[in-house]
Order: sequence, then structure tokens, then C-alpha cells
Amino acid sequence: MMGGSERLRVADAPRWNPVDSLAPEAWKPWLRLGRYDRPIGSWLLMWPCWWSAALAAHAAGRTEQLPWHLLLFFVGAFVMRAAGSIWNDILDRKIDARVERTKLRPLASGQISVKAALAFAIAHSLLGLLILVQFNAFAIALGCLSLVPVAAYPLMKRFFSMPQAVFGLCFAWGALMGWAAVFGSLSAAPVLMYWGAYCWCIGYDTVYGHQDQRDDAIIGVRSTSRTFGRYSRAIIAGLYGGAVLLVGLALWQGGASWPGYAGLAAFAAHLAQQVVRLDPEDPPLCLRLFRSNRDAGCLLFLGLAADLVI
Repeated sequence: MMGGSERLRVADAPRWNPVDSLAPEAWKPWLRLGRYDRPIGSWLLMWPCWWSAALAAHAAGRTEQLPWHLLLFFVGAFVMRAAGSIWNDILDRKIDARVERTKLRPLASGQISVKAALAFAIAHSLLGLLILVQFNAFAIALGCLSLVPVAAYPLMKRFFSMPQAVFGLCFAWGALMGWAAVFGSLSAAPVLMYWGAYCWCIGYDTVYGHQDQRDDAIIGVRSTSRTFGRYSRAIIAGLYGGAVLLVGLALWQGGASWPGYAGLAAFAAHLAQQVVRLDPEDPPLCLRLFRSNRDAGCLLFLGLAADLVI
């Protein structure tokens, strides 16, 4: 028989994760609220930051700041993803309670009050601000600007047929931040990388959304998974293709050499196999393919890191 904590494990959390397996019982609802049991979103938020920071270091011809920037972006991705997820769960708690995959989230199941969750989100946001002010003034202003789509995104699924179009604005933002942290400005390279990451984000979140399309249809929640329908595989392929093309143009503008393009080729191959394997009627497979984007992002970063070394 499962214990109380096991019964409250969120459905899409990995079978083994440090929160459910190791954390004190009193901490578990809070860590689940911040998605620390499901860190995939933090990795996906982080990779565009790291791509951009590595390309900027290459373009600037200096790497002494890069380790510090990578550390800040790593911590910042986890902190701000938690803050954004808590805000999302506050607004979506009634919807989440009606969806099989999300009904055990701490707010939807009543484990944590709305006021307490809001305080937890504010604490994460303040920590995120502390990280942000380590950068230059331009990067600080740019980071603050990202709060606009972050605040708007959870509301989009109520009336907009493609809320992932707003989600992509949030999760691709790091492609601007890495460059801004080095140069204190933007140029063609980070803008191209941003739109490439944007296409990637919409593609993988559509894969993710196929887990919920039946529940979403019943309760009237909108998503690209429902909007694209039987054309979903072809559209995801187009989005992934656009991501590879735009990131490739960003590498060209940033002066990358062959290791960077090798990383891009590995990234492209990973996305291609996702499209080939995708079955929108197989929710567990959709979740596995979505999570595998952590590895896709890593492949591109490794190529950019090798470019710096060589």
C-alpha cells in the first residue's frame, strides 16, 4: 500500500526524483509547487541562456566571465521557473483539479493555500532579482521586461487557441540574456537565436500538451496540441526545422566555427528523431519525447563550448 506522500506524487514527476525520495515530508508540497520534483522546465529555460552566453563569449573573444554567467543562469533558471510555475498554478488551480495529470498539484489538491503560495512565489522572485542585478544595466532591464509575457501566459489558454505562442516568448528569453550580459546590447545573432529558440519551445510544448488533449477538450482549455490536430506532426517538424535554421543563422552571425555547427547538427538530428517517433495518442511517449529536449539543448551547448575551446 502506498504511503500518503506516495499517493500525492504528481503524475508527471519522474519515478525517482530527490524531492519525492529524499526530502522531508513537510518540504515536499512546497518543492513540488516549485517544480523541483520535475526540473525539466528549468533545464529548458536554461539552455537558451547558455547557448547565447557561449556564442557571445566566442564573438567577444573573451571567456573569463563565462563560468560566472553560466552559474548565474543555472540558478536563475531554477528560481524563476519555480516562480513562474507557482504563478501559473495559482491562476490554474481550478483547471488543474479537473485534469488527471495535474489534479495532485499542491494548490489544486488543497495542500497549500493561495496566500502561502503567493508568498513563496514572491520569495523566489526576490531571489531571481538578486541574481539579475549581478549583470549590467541593459541586461537587468531586459530581464525585467520578460515578466510581461510570464505574467500573461497562464491566462492565454482561456481564450487564445495557441497559448504556446506566448509560452515561447518566455522560455526563449535567455537567448537574448546571455548576449546582453556580455555586450550590454543586442545584435542580429541573439535575435536570430531568440526566434530559433522560440520555434523550439512551441514545438516541444506542443508535444508536451498532447498528454492532456482529451481533458483539455472536455473542460475547454486551448492549446496548440488541440489547434494543430491531425497536422500536429507536420507543424512540429516545421517548427523544429525553423529552430535549426534560425539558430544556424545566429551561429553564422556570431562567427561560430565547425564545432558549433556540429553541435547544431546533433541538435537537429535529435529533433528529427522526436518527430519520427511522435505518436500524439501515446501520452507516456509524448512525455518522454518532451523530456528528451533537455538532451537536445545540451548537444547544441556542447558544440558551442567546444568551439570556444578550439
